[in-house]
Amino acid sequence: MSTGAIIAIIVVILVVVALLAGLSAVNRRRRLRDRFGPEYDRAVSEHGRREAEAELAERERRVRHLDIKPLSPTARAQYASEWTAVQEQFVDAPQSAVTGAQTLVTAVMKDRGYPTEGFDQIVADLSVEHAATLDHFRAAHDISQRAASGTASTEELRQAMIHYRALFTELLGQPGNSARDAQAAAADPAAADPTAAEPAADPAAGDPAAAPAANGQTATASDAAAPDAAAAPDDEVTGEPIEGSTVPSRPQER
Repeated sequence: MSTGAIIAIIVVILVVVALLAGLSAVNRRRRLRDRFGPEYDRAVSEHGRREAEAELAERERRVRHLDIKPLSPTARAQYASEWTAVQEQFVDAPQSAVTGAQTLVTAVMKDRGYPTEGFDQIVADLSVEHAATLDHFRAAHDISQRAASGTASTEELRQAMIHYRALFTELLGQPGNSARDAQAAAADPAAADPTAAEPAADPAAGDPAAAPAANGQTATASDAAAPDAAAAPDDEVTGEPIEGSTVPSRPQER
C-alpha cells in the first residue's frame, strides 16, 4: 500500500473519530439540558459551557452513589399532616410557620437519603432530580435568612411558604406534574399560589349561594349544600382531603 493511501486512510479515520466525538458531545449536551433544565443555563452562565457540563455530570455521579429512596405511603401521609399543621400557624405566627416549613423540608430530604449539610451542596444534589423546583428553594432560603434577621415582610413570608411547598410536594413524591407547576409558579406566583383562597362567586351572576354572603346575611341551608369554593384539594397520596392546606393571608394590621 502506498504512502498516499495510508495517509488517506488515517485522515478518514481521524474525521470519523472527530464526527463521533462531536455527536457524543451534542448528545451529552442535550441530555444534560433536558435533565437540568434552567439549572443547565445557570451553570453555563456562571462557569462556561465546558466547565458547567463537567460539573453537572459530576453531580449526577455523586447522586448515583447516594442512597436516595422514596418515602413509604405512611411517611408521606405523616409529612402531609405535619405540613397542614405548619400552614395553620401562618395567620398568627408567619415567621414561625416559615421556620417550620424549612425544618419539614429538611426532614423529608434527610428521610429520603439526601445530605442536609451546606446549602450549596444541597442545591447541587437536588438539581439532579428536582431541578425544576430549585429556584423556589433558593427564594425560600433567601427569605428565611432575612426573616431570621427580622427584615422579611409578611407578604415575603407568605411567598416563602409557597416556595417551600413547591419543593416539599415534589420531594414527597405525590403524583402530578411538579415541573409544570413549578414553572407556572415562577411565571405567575399568584396564579399558582396553593395558599390563596379561590375568589368568591359573583352575586350578580345569579349564584343563589353567594348572594346572602355578599349582602352580609346569614347562610341558609342551601348554602351548606353548595360546594365549598375554597375547599382544600384532596391529598393525592391518601385520597383524603388535606385540611388546612391553604394558608390565608395575614389580616393587615391597623
